[in-house]
Amino acid sequence: MATTLRDRVEELSPWFHNIELPGGISTAPDHFLGDYPRFKYDRFAGALPDDLTGRSVLDIGCNAGFYSVEMARRGASRVLGIDADERYLAQARLVTRELGFEGVEFAKLDVYDVGALGEKFELVVFMGVLYHLRHPLLALDLIREHAVSDEGAGGLMLFQTMQQGSKAEMDVPEDHPFFEPGSVTPPRYFDEPAYPKMHFIERRFSGDWTNWWAPNRACSEAMLRAAGFTVEAHPQNDVYLCRVAPVPYGEWGPGAVYPAGAKR
Repeated sequence: MATTLRDRVEELSPWFHNIELPGGISTAPDHFLGDYPRFKYDRFAGALPDDLTGRSVLDIGCNAGFYSVEMARRGASRVLGIDADERYLAQARLVTRELGFEGVEFAKLDVYDVGALGEKFELVVFMGVLYHLRHPLLALDLIREHAVSDEGAGGLMLFQTMQQGSKAEMDVPEDHPFFEPGSVTPPRYFDEPAYPKMHFIERRFSGDWTNWWAPNRACSEAMLRAAGFTVEAHPQNDVYLCRVAPVPYGEWGPGAVYPAGAKR
């Protein structure tokens, strides 16, 4: 049985979040990415509100609780982290207890379960999850519908996904023609690197079979818009701070009623 904090950290290894605990103990000092996710967070932290006093936060796919702790440090009155992995939840509970953030709560749920929470949050943290999902746009729809507050100016979502391909963007038509004008060839813009694309990873990426998707930048932003978010800040290539907005193309989320004549 683990008796010291170092023993308890080792018992719950491996860790994906490197978090500094009391006594100079790091949970993942040899992380292959370095001091992760601290070094990444430090680059975009300024895009978030400095003071979250009185606000509620949902951390989806919380892992060992790094972002849950950081939101609590900013004064959030309620922080709930959810994850489908029991070991990550045990890590998060150890971290928050040792750092004195016992008020942070954790529950075993995945993103598709957010409707079961029965509440909406003023800030949703959705970092490093989308590309692990079999149904990524459904996840965004469910967050928009059930998790992010739409009261007042609307709630915020801190979003990050792995991206591959072009960082460029292009104007796409409001209505896509079936053929190039005056021909029977498919529209050429589908072959443009800047066209919104979601790369499908059939097997593994970086040794991980749960990495299913890699959108390019245009696709990430198009998916966010389609799910009913507007991008307020883009502090890193793969990080977006979004706010709830009207769904631009009608109610296309879960339980949608398709317009008459729509092909599906």
